[in-house]
Amino acid sequence: MNSILCAFCMILALLRTGNCLSCTLCLVQGTTFCTGNNVTCDNGRVCISTHTVSTEDGIKKNEFFGRTCMPQHYCNNPGSFSTDKSNSRKGISCCETDNCVPPAPILPDVSDKPNGVICKTCTADDTEWCDTKQVKKCTGDENKCIVQIATMSGAVSRKTVLRGCATQSICNIGNETVTTDGISVIVSISCTDGCKSLYRGSSFQTLLAFALFLSLGCKN
Repeated sequence: MNSILCAFCMILALLRTGNCLSCTLCLVQGTTFCTGNNVTCDNGRVCISTHTVSTEDGIKKNEFFGRTCMPQHYCNNPGSFSTDKSNSRKGISCCETDNCVPPAPILPDVSDKPNGVICKTCTADDTEWCDTKQVKKCTGDENKCIVQIATMSGAVSRKTVLRGCATQSICNIGNETVTTDGISVIVSISCTDGCKSLYRGSSFQTLLAFALFLSLGCKN
């Protein structure tokens, strides 16, 4: 079945750019490397590694490393998002041959320089929404307002929602799902330009799409 699918992808590649690669799928917590089963990517996707580190009040709280397939234009485009008390940084690296191992992802730098954007900020557990009058002055390249809903199930179960500031690259992710080794993580992201109209990032084809029409923005 995989050989037929790849042959079909190769035909499509003659008509438009793209690849049909075999890539590793895995997700681990607390380390920076993982191995898993190989999967056949959709046309135009490449093998990627992602490294995400989250801190709270300056102390590292979570660290995740994963490998999967991703559209090529997401490669080497790190990003970050922040609330009033927490910060998460994500590095992404890619390679473009069957079962290749991408180089170690590089996390973006942390900046405390205000950029003029102000977003509402809050976090909550076991829910898909939080609202607040509290605001955050965004810094560095985090010039979008974000709502992120994260649901983890399986060996570890947790649901959280946060609002704050984010880079454009994080907003572009849209929705993301990774399932491996008994853990499933579903992340849904929606962003706005401050008080302007809603921006919804494009989602990965293999990811679960949430219909989010959540209003974000500056404090009136």
